[in-house]
Amino acid sequence: MNFALAMLVLLVVTGSVWLLDRLYLSRRRDAAVRVALERASPQLESRAGETAADQQARKEALLQEVRERAGKEPWWVEYSKSFFPVILIVFVLRSFLVEPFKIPSGSMIPTLLVGDFILVNKFTYGIRIPVINKKVFDVSDPQRGEVMVFRYPENPSLDYIKRIVGVPGDRVAYIDKRLTINGQPMPQTPVSDYQYTESGLNYVSSKEYREELSGHPHAMLVNPEAPSVQLATVRQFPHRENCEYNDRGFVCVVPPGHYFMMGDNRDSSSDSRYWGFVPEANIVGKAFLIWCNFSDLGRIGRSIK
Repeated sequence: MNFALAMLVLLVVTGSVWLLDRLYLSRRRDAAVRVALERASPQLESRAGETAADQQARKEALLQEVRERAGKEPWWVEYSKSFFPVILIVFVLRSFLVEPFKIPSGSMIPTLLVGDFILVNKFTYGIRIPVINKKVFDVSDPQRGEVMVFRYPENPSLDYIKRIVGVPGDRVAYIDKRLTINGQPMPQTPVSDYQYTESGLNYVSSKEYREELSGHPHAMLVNPEAPSVQLATVRQFPHRENCEYNDRGFVCVVPPGHYFMMGDNRDSSSDSRYWGFVPEANIVGKAFLIWCNFSDLGRIGRSIK
């Protein structure tokens, strides 16, 4: 069960209890309190030698005791009513506005580092029904160069994050480490050497470039020692016939309703080169902000470009 489905189940359960209490259970408790007060009315009468203040205090204490005993909410009603508004707010925020994610791998280095906590805009690419992820209202279409979170086509229970390099109808080529879209090479400027540790153990050295993808400049890494595509790990996937592979790289035509994704850490990324195109139905949202990184507080507040 994924988190969205679990939240929906909790929302339905607590909301049903809240509604049941509002329409029926609370009225039954009120009736029970009235009956209990009628039965206790003899105890509310004045007693000989009792001062007015003592009488008032005794009456208030008795009334409070009756209300607590006869009008007390069952524990399951009390907890449901307490949690329902919280669950409702969280569900609406995560389903329609923003959702937090944590970066688990280095496939988007240097744009995103392992341990970055990011926020994803859920409505940029349209309003979707939670759980079934069906779009009901268009807002805008994904554009080349944007960083997108999506459900992994081979296992939709997993969320992946990559950069969009191809939209429907594009001819995407990656030959000898150069990206070409519809016959136009994407501008690529060398920056410097870039070194990082992989899984906290292996030391990796790559070349950093500044690439401009349809008006979206961003940093990306290339390992000169690695091939453009690890041909042995390319799988069979839907619309595989749209792609051609060789020792120098690949050429793919993006089918309608699909997107081609690649990681900024080009030679350490499992992406569309290996498992295929991302269907429009798998889109989660657009990544736009790093809101925390406990290992590097200086990354807090950085926008994702």
